[in-house]
Amino acid sequence: MKAVITVIGRDTVGVVAKVSAVCAELNINIEDISQSIMQEMFCMIMLVSLNQCTVDSAAVRDRFTALGDEMKMQVTMTRQEVFDAMHTI
Repeated sequence: MKAVITVIGRDTVGVVAKVSAVCAELNINIEDISQSIMQEMFCMIMLVSLNQCTVDSAAVRDRFTALGDEMKMQVTMTRQEVFDAMHTI
């Protein structure tokens, strides 16, 4: 299963490294990544695979929420099936 991880907040050093470290910790494969800085705001979108992930999707979401709190940024994960359902309606 694929998911999209988004990261938004004030630009600081090490954001990509911290998010990537959590992905590695949970055995989440990063398939694609896009990032930009817009008027001092860091914006990143990652397409990831959860096929080999070591925890369930609720635990993944909780881990990224905690990381966002730690970095004072918004970090969210949305599974592909949510996007699929949105486009089916």
